[in-house]
Amino acid sequence: MTLVAGLGCRRGCPLDELRALLRDTLAEAGLDESNLGALASVTLKADEEGLTALAAVLDLPLALFTPQQLATCEKRLDQPSETVRMATGSASVAEAAALLQAEAQGGAPARLLVGKRRSEQATCALAFIPVDADLQQEQP
Repeated sequence: MTLVAGLGCRRGCPLDELRALLRDTLAEAGLDESNLGALASVTLKADEEGLTALAAVLDLPLALFTPQQLATCEKRLDQPSETVRMATGSASVAEAAALLQAEAQGGAPARLLVGKRRSEQATCALAFIPVDADLQQEQP
């Protein structure tokens, strides 16, 4: 299964808060950090220390998408936000980034496994490529 965590956060959000939210979101799905293939967010967060530190600690790639790329997922979001749209130009960071990166890695349509979850300063969502889609991609 291809599994990606999408993350959004306020400026200065600490690593500990991001990791706790990620762990809680994964636990909700009966999973843990070892199941992840990547993290994803918006290009505006390229220099966000907590986010880049989380990717380093987990030894996972951090994929970044422009607000325009994230906006292409709008019809597939569980929880679009006008507040997020005003701040970033897209109605979602966590959900949309997770969907886009799962599709980039898995080469098939992704679905949200866990919609946006929030902590005080961050959001997290999980997207995956169902196993049957993974199998179809691998067959000759």
